[in-house]
Amino acid sequence: MNTTVDLQINPIPTEPLVAPHKTYADVNADVCKPLESFPTGKWAVAFIVALLVFGFGAIMIGDTLLTGIGTWGLNSPVGWAVDITTFVFWIGIGHAGTLISAILLLFRQKWRMSISRAAEAMTIFAVMTAGIFPIIHTGRPWYAFWLFPYPNQRQLWVNFYSPLVWDVFAVSTYITISFLFWYVGMIPDIASVRDRAKNKIRKAVYTALSFGWRGSASNWNHYEIVCMILAGLSTPLVLSVHTIVSFDFAVSIMPGWHTTIFPPYFVAGAIFSGFSMVVTLLVIVREVFNLKEYITLKHLENMTKIMLLTGMMVGYAYIIEFFVAWYSGVLYERFIFMNRAFGPFAWAYWTMMSCNVIAPQIFWFKKLRRNLKVMFVASLVINVGMWFERFVIVTTSLHRDYLPSSWDYYKPTWHEWGMLIGSFGLFFTLFLIFCRVLPTVAMFEVKTIMNPPKKA
Repeated sequence: MNTTVDLQINPIPTEPLVAPHKTYADVNADVCKPLESFPTGKWAVAFIVALLVFGFGAIMIGDTLLTGIGTWGLNSPVGWAVDITTFVFWIGIGHAGTLISAILLLFRQKWRMSISRAAEAMTIFAVMTAGIFPIIHTGRPWYAFWLFPYPNQRQLWVNFYSPLVWDVFAVSTYITISFLFWYVGMIPDIASVRDRAKNKIRKAVYTALSFGWRGSASNWNHYEIVCMILAGLSTPLVLSVHTIVSFDFAVSIMPGWHTTIFPPYFVAGAIFSGFSMVVTLLVIVREVFNLKEYITLKHLENMTKIMLLTGMMVGYAYIIEFFVAWYSGVLYERFIFMNRAFGPFAWAYWTMMSCNVIAPQIFWFKKLRRNLKVMFVASLVINVGMWFERFVIVTTSLHRDYLPSSWDYYKPTWHEWGMLIGSFGLFFTLFLIFCRVLPTVAMFEVKTIMNPPKKA
């Protein structure tokens, strides 16, 4: 009884999500500083490196378009490789943004406020990066408009029974809703930047982007209604998009692909890799733009907890795959999984297991969970593991199919590695540009969780 009374009188203190000494004016000044000042040395170095990496990838893509996909290491059994692996990887990265923004918004989680904007931007840029690879994969990207269903004189029509067509609809719907949710959420902050602008051209640009926002009661009322509608639309998309991406494999009859565990397994893996990339980006952002008092250790720790949970789900899926292959009694299924673990691509399989199952276990310890260096390295390791997961699924299931006479080993060429590396350059280039022209932290949302200013 006394304990209950004591807890009511002296509640257990919680770690603040924003530095307690900050005022509303400080939030505007700190978040807008990267937009209003000359680029810092750290940002310039990061941007130049990202641009050079993207340039290398662009050269590899350009040579592929001029020469053909014979520059890749594809062979008779392995028709999908680094290109499709990287496509699935980037689609997965884009999951965390919508999850943080939409689902956590519906559940009224306050810790999402400071990190939602960067996560939403990550979604847009990840899906944009992913979209490059299916087009290149066709071998004739200049005919990409043939892939869309519309009346034409060529008497071409897409096969609606194909999960590849379902991908087009799912991903295009996902990026459309995600873009609207991201942009609508920024309008009040863009208006704040507009009001602070001193340059006439800058003011005109942000005035156009803010769509005449005045901050009136009707503006806020309409804004909240639209955000909740978009959040409601986005929530099922988080589950549907990577579920449909998994159907690219699950509806086939290929051993190792034809399994019902793929939809939830892919969704958990997407959230796992997406949160890892968010942690990577936020650690960089808080250091480069000095936003440590808004993107706190509490935010990052919460995300590591989700990474630990989804990492265990992914590990469980790996084990269940082996069990189902053994329990099914199908010789081909058993062979595929034994070949993954102990065949020519065993190095890729055990890299995946080490990065995705073993590495996240460090987050059981609070001291490591709140260590920035450990957190940053772990997020990089997990993303390496998640790329290898997709590589293992795609390549090791293809390189040894039903006919031993057609077996072959697949070796990626420099063109394929270059496109993969270049995709990271494109992603980080877009993200760094975003950080320079738009508010990285949602200013008005952060103000809602701060203590109100004290009256004089």
